[in-house]
Amino acid sequence: MALRHAVLAALLDGELSGYQLAKAFDLGVANFWYAQPQQLYAELTRLEKDGLIAGREVLQQSRPTKRLFRVTEAGLAELGDFTAASAKPSFIRDDLLVKVQAADHVDPEALIAQLSERAAFAQAKIELFGKLLRGMRGDRTEEEFLRHGDRVGPYLTCLRGLAFEQGNRDWCERTIAVLRERRRARARH
Repeated sequence: MALRHAVLAALLDGELSGYQLAKAFDLGVANFWYAQPQQLYAELTRLEKDGLIAGREVLQQSRPTKRLFRVTEAGLAELGDFTAASAKPSFIRDDLLVKVQAADHVDPEALIAQLSERAAFAQAKIELFGKLLRGMRGDRTEEEFLRHGDRVGPYLTCLRGLAFEQGNRDWCERTIAVLRERRRARARH
């Protein structure tokens, strides 16, 4: 997947400024595609040049003029082509996993500290995803929303982000427990 497809998908809900797009990435899209704000601005320029999005200027009273972007018909066709193509399998590339791979030969305290930090980060993301999901479905149950909600795609991607972070937290907590128990066992011998 290219950043262009993630940007096009983020713009499906309506016009966004570059700043709003960066916020949308932070809150929802980042659970499946991470990008720096400067990458997003550069991609907006390319997408507009390619005719996949259209931008318009909005004059503001006491602020600089801002540009709002929306997906064009060509952008929707690009997303359609992207959606129809086979998806490549995902893979994990994580420095922390390399460190844990070496757990038997390094100081476990350093790993435990990093695992604790990662678990806390995952827990914060879990809470954020819960808030986002509740906001999207309103007073409906999840099943009602999934059957009758207006835009189910963002909800489903947030569900995946939630499951991903729950898995991260649970793995970190279990790994911490294993490392602590092994350290205690070695101390007894």
